[in-house]
Amino acid sequence: MEVDIARLQLLTRVLDQQTNGTEASDRILEKCKLSRSALSDSTSMCSAHQEALFARYACDVVGDITFAAQAGLQFSASSSLTAYISKYSRDLRQVIENTSRFHQIIDPAIAFTLRLAGNFATIEADWKDASFARYHRRTEFLIFAGLARMRTLTQSNFYPIEIRFQHEVGKNSEKFQKLAGFPIVFGAEKLEIVVAVSTLDLPIPTYDSNLRAHLLQYAEHVLAERKSSKQPLRAQVEGLITQSMPGKIINADEAAADLGMSPRTFARRLKHEGTSYRGIVDDLKCDLAQTFITNGMPLSEIAYALGYADQPAFSTAFKRWTGQVPSAFRSRLNFTGGS
Repeated sequence: MEVDIARLQLLTRVLDQQTNGTEASDRILEKCKLSRSALSDSTSMCSAHQEALFARYACDVVGDITFAAQAGLQFSASSSLTAYISKYSRDLRQVIENTSRFHQIIDPAIAFTLRLAGNFATIEADWKDASFARYHRRTEFLIFAGLARMRTLTQSNFYPIEIRFQHEVGKNSEKFQKLAGFPIVFGAEKLEIVVAVSTLDLPIPTYDSNLRAHLLQYAEHVLAERKSSKQPLRAQVEGLITQSMPGKIINADEAAADLGMSPRTFARRLKHEGTSYRGIVDDLKCDLAQTFITNGMPLSEIAYALGYADQPAFSTAFKRWTGQVPSAFRSRLNFTGGS
């Protein structure tokens, strides 16, 4: 699943600034199977997975769980089709409505919807590929980048009423609150930005109705020609497992039924992709466990979230995955990093 390269370019640039050089970024790019030369072309793309991993590793390198969010707040420009449509829109409401319709052109993993309720409006994010919900640092980056982009378009440093994230970060929430300067809620039911309805009326100084009309026509054409890419079965399974959490992990037969397959067909197709249901569950649990530990969640809560009867059972599984117990992993961090 490919996404606009502009965001990864920003993450790299901010990391270079914070580390006073390119060594850290180059090392992470290599780990993500990318190169700096691949970032030089603003029209190129990278995978959403590579973007997510870069955000995760960058937080680890600088030892700051808020690094990706900080970088997101510096996102101001993009050369994508949707960015130009936004630039020539009338007001912020029109920007959000256009983004809701065409965002899949630049990032098919997530969609946005504008909802109104009294004096409030929410820009609600919905995972089209639920497997990406586990990348908490990328999620924070995307939401803060969205806010920064709206501020740039309106040339107004407005403050949302609050931003709501579905994941937990424990005591680290105070760091995000300080960074933002307005309420940041974690463990919310939905992923969304809440603003006053009046904020939607903020004008876009670069508005041009003729250019917007031309770009909208072209975007509709791109959307019509775009073939809906079928997600790999593994990604679909990861999405189902993530949605079943916390506390309960669906079994293989339930996953097969949800996807409209017989258990035998389900197992055969996973084998064709070089994996198994048990393998996917273990990989996802291991990844989430490390993320939750980095986020500062108590081990007892992590054990429950991942479907274990108690903390010792979780600790045994974690050691099987990583070769160390959770407490040793937490001690080794020695900083508040990101996952």
